[in-house]
Amino acid sequence: MMDAVEEVRRGGIALLIIPEWHGQGLTRSLEARAEEAQGLALAIGLKVAATHCLRLRQTRAATLIGVGQIETIKPAVADSGAQLVIVDAALSAIQQRNLETELGAKVIDRTGLILEIFGERAATAEGRMQVELAHLDYQAGRLVRSWTHLERQRGGFGFLGGPGETQIEADRRMIRNRMARIRRQLEDMRRTRQLQRNKRQRAPWPVIALVGYTNAGKSTFFNRLTGSDVMAEDMLFATLDPTMREIRLPGIDKAILSDTVGFVSDLPTELVAAFRATLEEVTTADLIVHVRDISHDDSEAQYRDVSSILGSLGVNDWEEEQDEGEGEQKGGPIPQIEIWNKIDKVKGDSRAAVMQQAAKRDDVAIISAGTGEGVEDAKRLIATVLTMNHEIVTLLLEHGQGDAIAWLHARGEVLREETHAAGQSLTVRLAPADKARFRRLWPDVETSEGRGG
Repeated sequence: MMDAVEEVRRGGIALLIIPEWHGQGLTRSLEARAEEAQGLALAIGLKVAATHCLRLRQTRAATLIGVGQIETIKPAVADSGAQLVIVDAALSAIQQRNLETELGAKVIDRTGLILEIFGERAATAEGRMQVELAHLDYQAGRLVRSWTHLERQRGGFGFLGGPGETQIEADRRMIRNRMARIRRQLEDMRRTRQLQRNKRQRAPWPVIALVGYTNAGKSTFFNRLTGSDVMAEDMLFATLDPTMREIRLPGIDKAILSDTVGFVSDLPTELVAAFRATLEEVTTADLIVHVRDISHDDSEAQYRDVSSILGSLGVNDWEEEQDEGEGEQKGGPIPQIEIWNKIDKVKGDSRAAVMQQAAKRDDVAIISAGTGEGVEDAKRLIATVLTMNHEIVTLLLEHGQGDAIAWLHARGEVLREETHAAGQSLTVRLAPADKARFRRLWPDVETSEGRGG
């Protein structure tokens, strides 16, 4: 992965620089940005020696920050023994190289740090290839290292060959070729996943995608619903590779729940592009469940970050069209609900305010995935949304049609069941596809129907 981090092994000391642009209308506090940057550093085992928040009136093309600010930071780097300086912003290749020269330490920007974390966490072959593709895309424009052999390689043979290509040009060509190979492999995997997805869509099982800011508690909630043991730690990007499991919900015999990678503010565009194939699971889901850490000071800003990334995937074209304090989403073809997690960490008046706000909405469930509080309510909300377009049908069956009765219990939600001399009547909530399937299997059964919510 990143050369700068490879040379600073686990337990290495890092110094953080958090730039703040004067007059920029930031959606999150400087303290929250610093806390998140520290979490990113800790996620790969770095010890943060110091954090410097710098206010910039303008960016410097050569170094991003001003000369005076560099002189202020130099002693801190030397005194702390930091081998790595992390800048919580995007750096150009020239800015990165100049800062390394000025500070006398390796320098990495936010994009490079996130790429490093993803490189460590990718567990599947596809995940590793996606990270490598993003890394190569990031590195392609950064071949400005100090080579000792930058002279042109001679083309042809003997003295007749013309000028060849520089080492950097050769490296860029090798990177492009490697990226092309990875893209072909990922495309093959994408087609395989599409076939699997088509099979699932032919089956009557709804697909639920969990999304949310990193460390919001998606994996803990996933484990609560499925009884699985997906890695769930108090750590940024604890989950990288998507996981799918079967679950049962009220009135739904079987559904597929998908846990996805957590999002983060300023997620590198290279990563969004590389992971687009994996995130297609979100774009084809029947329901998107947005898990939020309601105890976090920047919960609203995190909500906007996730919505923005969903918009870039074509799931939810995020626009500033929400009522003040309500956060109601506009647009987007896939139904979405919110799970406000970590309510156990919200106390006193703040907890009461959260409860009051949620009570005004019918698309929110409040839970603590850690303690289990509210999880049953969340399951009922998910089931309610998934069955919103289902129809209530009353069916009159004969005593000998036990197979049809068993089918209805397995595929629908039986609301009422009565036994008569001629047979049984069942009032069932069914998905439109299941109702049509039942009619094909048992065309002679009498029905009366209505819309159910």
